[in-house]
Amino acid sequence: MALVMGVDSSTQSCKVVIVDTDTGAIVREGRASHPDGTSVDPEAWWTALQTAIAAAGGMDDVAAWSIGGQQHGMVALDAQGRVVRDALLWNDTRSAGAAADLIAEFGADALARRTGLVPVASFTITKLRWLRDHEPDNAARVAAVALPHDWLTWRLRGFGPVADGSGETAEAALDELVTDRSDASGTGYWNPADDAYDRELLVAALGHDAVLPRVLGPRESVADSAGRRVGPGAGDNAGAALGVGAGLGDVVVSIGTSGTVFAISAEPVRDVSGTVAGFADADGHFLPIVVTLNAARVLDAVARLLGVDHAELSRLALAAEPGAAGLTLVPYFEGERTPNLPDATASLTGMTLASTTRENLARAAVEGMLRGLGAGVDALRAAGVPIERALLIGGAAQSEAVRRVAPDVLGVPVEVPAPGEYVALGAARQAAWMV
Repeated sequence: MALVMGVDSSTQSCKVVIVDTDTGAIVREGRASHPDGTSVDPEAWWTALQTAIAAAGGMDDVAAWSIGGQQHGMVALDAQGRVVRDALLWNDTRSAGAAADLIAEFGADALARRTGLVPVASFTITKLRWLRDHEPDNAARVAAVALPHDWLTWRLRGFGPVADGSGETAEAALDELVTDRSDASGTGYWNPADDAYDRELLVAALGHDAVLPRVLGPRESVADSAGRRVGPGAGDNAGAALGVGAGLGDVVVSIGTSGTVFAISAEPVRDVSGTVAGFADADGHFLPIVVTLNAARVLDAVARLLGVDHAELSRLALAAEPGAAGLTLVPYFEGERTPNLPDATASLTGMTLASTTRENLARAAVEGMLRGLGAGVDALRAAGVPIERALLIGGAAQSEAVRRVAPDVLGVPVEVPAPGEYVALGAARQAAWMV
């Protein structure tokens, strides 16, 4: 029996699973919380990772490990391996203007062709441009740029800021930074079609060149200081795709704090409109994805308004007829990323004395949330991605109303896998390839 460790370092917390490679069973697990906010000191992730590993019984009997993590977060390092400033996370929107500037300079067509992406505030390239424009002294100090899972892998392998004999910090092993295709593809300066960084775009963002993590192949590994094999890791969505066992023809609809709709594709996808981001997956294919800001919290908001729990919200929704008698909720409670309407608000229309009931409001919430995700499925189809089945995951997938309404809204058969820590399990599956 060989044991492997998979990690999910998400926005909210760090989850660790220790898995038996013979049976696929989780034999131990641990977790620790991350701080709130859109700008976070990466040391908090490092502390949480160590806490979660300890809670899972440690790594002494682990043969290999791999880390999945939240995408896009900018971890800027100086020549000594020290973090230059708090990391700007995927949900930090201060770089929206920088995204517009990059599109104006290069053109959406050219950027989609060169990287598979049209920049929005989520992507790392826009955060680097923001740093250049708003904190030029910090930008000048940047010697390397990593993403959250790259940096944690580097630290757990035994690297980081080091001191020389005089007590001064010496040059760090920045060339030991590694990443994978899926996370590199979310930066905005890597091309998933030819597996290469676009240095011109990096320089246009940061103002100068910098060390970037070496991109490992899906089954390529490195070693940690104890000689264990270390997988390349993955962005969270690619890790979830591995964990849930998605294949060609599948679309994964994840309904958590945000909503994600992603599919496994044999060919790279370039969408000039920016609706579909042309990411890579963690297994040598591609992972076109659509992201929405409004997902499970739509149901949270309406449940609070009605004064019910989620089970009762589901019962109310299923007591109403499809279409909620014309009551329609456009659920842009926090603006929206897809479509790109950061300043939008939610709206409820079709209110009549007959239609405005608790049941119809509950139904409108479920249908409105799913329509936002269904638009993502439609965008993938329009980009030429074949879709035969939807896999529904995330907290809201446990709602009976969501499960029953989803096939009609999404237009494909829907399966709901058993709840699980799919990103951590995907990372464990990747680690098992190394044993």
